[in-house]
Amino acid sequence: MATSSGGGTTEESQQSVLSTLPSELPLDFLKSITDQFSQERILGTGAFGTVYKGTLPGGEIIAVKKLSENSPLPRERAFTNEVTNIMAVKHKNVVRLVGYCHEGLKKVVQNNGRYIVADIVESLLCYEYLPRGNLQSNLFEIRTKMNWDTRFNIIKGICEGIHFIHSISVVHMDLKPQNILLDDNLEPKIADFGLSRFFGQEKTRMNTQTVVGSYGYMAPEYIYRGEISTKSDIYSLGILIIETTTGEKNFCGNEPSAKRFVENVRTNWRGQRMLSEYPSLEADGLQQVTLCIEIGLQCVDIDRQKRPSIETILDKLNGRHPN
Repeated sequence: MATSSGGGTTEESQQSVLSTLPSELPLDFLKSITDQFSQERILGTGAFGTVYKGTLPGGEIIAVKKLSENSPLPRERAFTNEVTNIMAVKHKNVVRLVGYCHEGLKKVVQNNGRYIVADIVESLLCYEYLPRGNLQSNLFEIRTKMNWDTRFNIIKGICEGIHFIHSISVVHMDLKPQNILLDDNLEPKIADFGLSRFFGQEKTRMNTQTVVGSYGYMAPEYIYRGEISTKSDIYSLGILIIETTTGEKNFCGNEPSAKRFVENVRTNWRGQRMLSEYPSLEADGLQQVTLCIEIGLQCVDIDRQKRPSIETILDKLNGRHPN
């Protein structure tokens, strides 16, 4: 958030004003701060709904996500996942959920050729606003190429965020560049917990009959057997690390797995390729690039037991090399 001059609002005071916002917000209030959810206010649209730019009465900006009725997961469940799993979370690498709305209203709708009055529940989620957008657009859609130091810090920040959410027994289940938001300092924040799962203290793995996620980022054991564990996130993290390091997009077409993308990186990303992509990097930087490629490829091992833990990944990224 910007700092205004002439005795204006600082980032710290903006955050303190935001902290006074009630957790549960009325629908009319969210309509008013988004100009009735106008097209001009749209920040982005995803599988779970549309995100609008909301301007609070004091001038602060928040992001308001209006959940879609046609999302890949029932709207009620996606809403509950987000509110339950991240409302109380405070970590610099996890997006802050500042409020929500879950309000019933009566609407006149058509049903079998007749108009009827139906009870409709609107579900909305409000987040801190991050003006730099998501990692997807910054990596693949903006002409200015990110330097290596920025990419490496983003990778480390994502790993710190995953370490935290795993420590509170939450598995994200939809890690991809679109769900990594960047603040003004390009600090990454993990967003969109609509598919997340909470594990009890004694539980480390679960199964589901409903496999929902993003092609190219889902772990094979989840795609084919419905198995969910923290290692599901580690697989997705591996793809994220590889994309951020190489600047190459994981195009998997209609295939749910990233097999072709991974094999292409494994085959082609060696010494000469790294030098051509990062010609100005010195030896230390090239070692970091090599390390990130190695970690990414370990994370996407078909055998989930062979994937490293998030603790091991952080140790390696921070120069601590566990046995």
